[in-house]
Amino acid sequence: MGRLVPAVTRALDILELFLQGDGTLSAPEITRRLQLPRTTVHELLTTLAARAYLVPVPDQPGRYRLGVRTHQLGSRYAEQLDLAAEGRQVAREIAESCGETVHVAILEDLDVIYIAKVDSTHAVRMVSAAGRRLPAHCTSVGKMLLASLPEGEFEARIADAELVAMTPNSIVEPDALRAALDAVRERGVAVEHQESNPDVSCVAAPVRDGSGRVVAALSISVPMVRWTDGREGELAGLAARGAADLSERLGHRGGR
Repeated sequence: MGRLVPAVTRALDILELFLQGDGTLSAPEITRRLQLPRTTVHELLTTLAARAYLVPVPDQPGRYRLGVRTHQLGSRYAEQLDLAAEGRQVAREIAESCGETVHVAILEDLDVIYIAKVDSTHAVRMVSAAGRRLPAHCTSVGKMLLASLPEGEFEARIADAELVAMTPNSIVEPDALRAALDAVRERGVAVEHQESNPDVSCVAAPVRDGSGRVVAALSISVPMVRWTDGREGELAGLAARGAADLSERLGHRGGR
């Protein structure tokens, strides 16, 4: 493992400051926040500006903002992202933390498609597979994704749809589904109790891309023999953490 290069570390520290506030900074502000020598800050700003990582703010002498080179790097990073691959990695980390089955799913029409899955380490576990399609209204990931749709788009999707039951607990009435989605929006996570599988409950949280749009959901599925109210709260927090980690990998900066 090679040593860190101080000058490069300081330059990166300066660039990361621009992720905060309104995205503009002056040399004195950078000097104060990073506790660096004034000469060092000016030299680093001059270098970063010369390479188009920073540019002067028009009509605000002495202030800088991020330049086009940072956008180009971010765009190249986004081009290389693979939601399924990133989802599998995060799902694996969350599964290791809780020992339960973790899924990542996307929405297509009124169905969810599981694009990543990591199995529970327990002998008793949920049977499923990546690539499987299920009715969104019967799953926690589906409820999370439906709740994230603009109201008009959601109403257009369910206008002529039949809400098919997978178990006696499945929601089959549009008004009941609307009420359930309101609860999801209020809580920030979605919970499903034996609605897609009579022996399983799930909790899910939203995954956002760099624009803040919900593009997927991450869920933790648990057989009822291991499900309790206390466990639900614990897993809801863990699902939210995993979804936030995956969101960060996709470029989202909204925090946890």
